[in-house]
Formats: sequence, C-alpha cells, structure tokens
Amino acid sequence: MELDALLLARIQFAFTISFHILFPAFTIGLASWIAVLEGRWLWTKNDLYKRLSSFWTKVFAVSFGMGVVSGIVMSYQFGTNWSRYSDVGGYILGPLIQYEVVTAFFLEATFLGVMLFGRDRVPPWLHFFATCMVALGTLISAFWILSANSFMQTPAGYEIREDGLLYPKSWWDIVFNPSFPYRYFHMVIACFLTTSFVIAGVSAWHLLNNRHEIYARIGLNMSLGLIAVLAPVQIFVGDLTGLNTLEHQPTKLAAIEGHWETHAGAPLILFAIPDQQAEMNHWEISIPKLGSLILTHEWDGVIKGLKEVAPEDRPPVWIVFWSFRIMVGLGMLMLAVAVTGVFLMWRRKHYTTRWYLRILQFCTPIGFAAILFGWVTTEVGRQPWTVYGILRTADSVSPAITGAGVLTSLIIFFLTYCIVFSAGIYYLMRIFERGPEAHVPPPDRSANRPKRPFSAAEEALEGPEDTHGSRTGPGPRPAPAE
Repeated sequence: MELDALLLARIQFAFTISFHILFPAFTIGLASWIAVLEGRWLWTKNDLYKRLSSFWTKVFAVSFGMGVVSGIVMSYQFGTNWSRYSDVGGYILGPLIQYEVVTAFFLEATFLGVMLFGRDRVPPWLHFFATCMVALGTLISAFWILSANSFMQTPAGYEIREDGLLYPKSWWDIVFNPSFPYRYFHMVIACFLTTSFVIAGVSAWHLLNNRHEIYARIGLNMSLGLIAVLAPVQIFVGDLTGLNTLEHQPTKLAAIEGHWETHAGAPLILFAIPDQQAEMNHWEISIPKLGSLILTHEWDGVIKGLKEVAPEDRPPVWIVFWSFRIMVGLGMLMLAVAVTGVFLMWRRKHYTTRWYLRILQFCTPIGFAAILFGWVTTEVGRQPWTVYGILRTADSVSPAITGAGVLTSLIIFFLTYCIVFSAGIYYLMRIFERGPEAHVPPPDRSANRPKRPFSAAEEALEGPEDTHGSRTGPGPRPAPAE
C-alpha cells in the first residue's frame, strides 16, 4: 500500500502545532498575570502577592520551556515537508517570522533570566520591570505569528512575478492584512481566558481540599473578575471575526454555517450532518432567517453557499461545521460560568459553594479546548489553500518527501512528545499540588534587639533561647538539670 505523503505531512503538522499552541497560549496570559501580581505587591507591600507570583513563575518556567521545545520542531517542518510553500512565500513569511525572533524572542531572552532567577537578587522594581518586558515579549510574539498566519488567510500587499513567487509590495498591507486585527484580538483574549480558567481551577481545587486557602481566595477573586469581563468581550470580538470572514472568505463561512445554496434570509443551522458527496445536510435543525441576522445584521441578508465554488475548492465541511459549534458551545459555557461566578461573588458565597468550585475545577482545561477547536475551524476552513486563493496545499508540499519518511518522523515525534510532555504535565501537577509557600509573618526583630550596645556580642555567641528555654545558637550550652 502506497502511503500518502501529503496527508501524512498535514497530520504531522496538525499534531505538532496542536501541542505547541497550548503552551504559548497559556504563557501569554500567565506572564501578564505574574506582572499584575508583582505590581500589586509593590503597590500594597502585601507579601502574599509576592509569594503567589513566585508560585506561578514556576509554572510559567515549565510551560515556557515546553513551548520552546515544541516550536523548534515546527520550524524544521517548513524545510523538510513544506519546502515549496517556503519557496513561494519565503520573501514575505520569512521576514515576518524573523521580526518575531528579533523583537519578541530577544526581548524575552534578555529579561527571562532576571524574571526566573533574579527574585530577591535584584531590586524589586527591576524584577517587576523584567516581568513586564517578558509579558510584552509574549504579546509581540503573538503579533507577528498572527500577522503571518492572517496573511495566509487574507493575503494583501503582495505581487506575483514571473517566477511564480510572492514578493512584498506594501509591508503595511502585509502586516495589517484584512483579517489580522480581528484574529489577533480574538487570540489574545482567548489566551487570557485560558490562563484565567487555569488559575480559577487550581484555586478551586485548593479550596475544595482546604489547602493554601488564603492564596486560593486571591487567585479565585482575580481570575473570576477577569473571566466576567473577557467572556462577553470575546463573544463580541468573535462576531466581528465572523463578519470579516463573510467578507473575505465566504467559502469558509459557508462551510462553518453548513450552507450549500446561496439565498437571502438564510437560517441559522443548529444541528446537521453535512454530506459533502451529496451536497446537502441530513437531520438539519435550523431557525429561519437567524443566520442572516447574525452574519449580516439584516433579516434578508445574502449568504453565499458552497455551490458557488467548484467542489475541489471547498474545505472539509463536516470538520469545519462541528469544530465551530464545539468552540461556540465552549464559549457559551464560559459565559455561563462567568455569570454564575458574578452572582456568587455578589452573595459572597463563591469561596464556599462546593458545586461551583467543582465546576471551576472541571473547567480548568476549557480554554485550551476552545483554542484547539477554534484553530481547527480556522485552518481546516482555509483548505484546500495554504495561502488563500493563491497557493494550494497540494502544491506546497516538498516534492522529494516520501510517505514512509513522513510516517517515520511522525511516529518519532509522537513518542518523543508523549515522553516530554507527560513529564512536563506531571511536574506541573506537582507544582500545583504543592502550592505557594506558606505565609510566615515577618519576625519581630525589635524583640531580639539588645538592650545595651555591648550585649549584642554576648547574645550572638550564646544564641537566642527557643520555646523550651534551650540555646539555639553557638556558644556554651547550659548544664543539663540534675
């Protein structure tokens, strides 16, 4: 049996990027969360914030390391499996990735060491500054990556010359292509939501087990507040992203909505089994005209159907249709959790309502799941194009690769990822279980202050007395009682 090299290359890229995207998405939100904690510590002088930021910095270090490891593997695939894509789009996508390295990665690399190892070794303001720079670096990194990916969705500012390659014509139009602003903010909000749900889930876990309660209450308050703000904002930005997709990628939108025919006053299809061969839906449940109202904000707005393009130019409808609905369903669940949390906070029962704390614990990975299904919707919906309308995926694969070669590397990646990421997840769980360091009130130094200037030397030699009356420091010990 001959192995399909193109299909295996696509599976390999989907597998590696699915692992990779989880860690940058988490660290983008986590870096800003740590910066906020440090800022509150500097502002309030409350030692609890410092200890909490120290705890989450350990989590950040492990997650950041796994994100770097998984990202290196992806970059090699552009040269091994997707050399034609790198050749055609290299003059545009190469500089965008390089800008990410020069601006974001260098910024993170410069200050990451101070953030991870400089606590209590550099002035607090310098450590806070380094943490802010790392947080800024993660956002800049997302800026360039989303710009490059958005160019593949809605290419602009380029020209195709006689050699068939893409050349930059306007870098402004390339970077700020039509879908970039919407997709960037949609992704950044998703990152903050993902981190917030992890913090809320870990805090709920600690509260349910009566551990680290004072830290868990701080984490729960701050994360629930952020979820309450961001969940409805994300729905609004998602609506704007849908309008942008309708304008620039109508075929993808038709697959998302499951529309085969073009018609005004299109229904909102809630449930269906799309049949790509028969060009129709089975078991369809829909609400008349609501699809046009949501997408065009008009009852009789026109939605183009999949039959507007040739069958070979349509994406896999079943995957896009259902991945989008799962993503939206998870978004609605986030909103419900946020509304319930606000209500319980208003009643001051969010610390003690155990069923709600269990829901938060259950929802810990919900942000990761939403990002994965959203990413599937975006990337599979772009098919069969690597660069939308310009370069097909079938024409992007390396001519020299073989199915056996790609399958071998895929198996190696799978085994390596299982070992590395299992170890990483295990270590993260140990950190979560151990929790922040216990809060110890600062010692009352005035109690040991010598009453006379020269008595300090005598007390240092003998050491202070412990609770049993014994000397703990160096010096002659009192004779035991007869």
